[in-house]
Amino acid sequence: MGAVGIIGLGNMGRGMALTLKGAGFAVTGYDALAATREALAAEGIAIAAGIGAVVAAADIVILSLPTAEIVADVVEGADGILAHARPGVVIVDTSTSHPETSRRLAALLKTRGMGFVDAPVSGGPKGAASGTMTMVIGAEDDDLARVLPVLERMSARRVHVGSVGAGNVAKIVNNLLCAAHLLTSAEALRIANAAGVDAERLLEGLNAGSGRSGVTLVNVPNWILNGAFDSGFTMQLMRKDVRLAAQFIGELGLALPIAADTARIWADSAASIADPEDFNRIVELQLGPQSKP
Repeated sequence: MGAVGIIGLGNMGRGMALTLKGAGFAVTGYDALAATREALAAEGIAIAAGIGAVVAAADIVILSLPTAEIVADVVEGADGILAHARPGVVIVDTSTSHPETSRRLAALLKTRGMGFVDAPVSGGPKGAASGTMTMVIGAEDDDLARVLPVLERMSARRVHVGSVGAGNVAKIVNNLLCAAHLLTSAEALRIANAAGVDAERLLEGLNAGSGRSGVTLVNVPNWILNGAFDSGFTMQLMRKDVRLAAQFIGELGLALPIAADTARIWADSAASIADPEDFNRIVELQLGPQSKP
């Protein structure tokens, strides 16, 4: 099958690398952290000496990075992708990034004969490892056609939202809604507790009605009601995504009071919930730090 490179081998990048290797692709990976490189090498992933070696080895290079700033540095930094440009290579950024960053990088890469697709993902490390993620995609049709065989092995569902940057917009909105739904769902569970209604029965009723959401369908039963709090996505990462949403809303010149309240609550949560904790622990602001609401 084809040759694929992956830059960023954390929880998500690791799962993508192993999924694509298992599907028969020749996978070459790189990560800035030596310990991460060593761990993936022990799992059978070919590790490159640097970004340039990944670009040289692959026709499609996938980015799985924490922030838009790091994405920009990997692409246009002193020893980044542009410094090792190879015409015909398509970059697929699965990070939660800024749409203007994606558009700017796509324009730069195009001058060197390279393509760019923003395809941020949902589904967490489990989805990355099982190839069942959802992708919202911003891309030109010809670039998407070239990378689709790889994306089909990495994900269960793909939505082409529009041109470059549109996938980022969809992901920013998705994560903002998830952040807000965690807060409103926690308040719903607090109402149930105060009214003497069993939380699991309430949840069953909500999920049969119009008040359901991805949070009530997935997060609450899998990571909150059972006290697991082990989704693989941290408070630090969700706080970063909510900050990105607030920044983007401001750049658009919009006054959105519910989004603003959501951003404030998530920012303030840093005082009581540490960065490494599971992001679902935001419900403890309403429910308290008990293992089961």
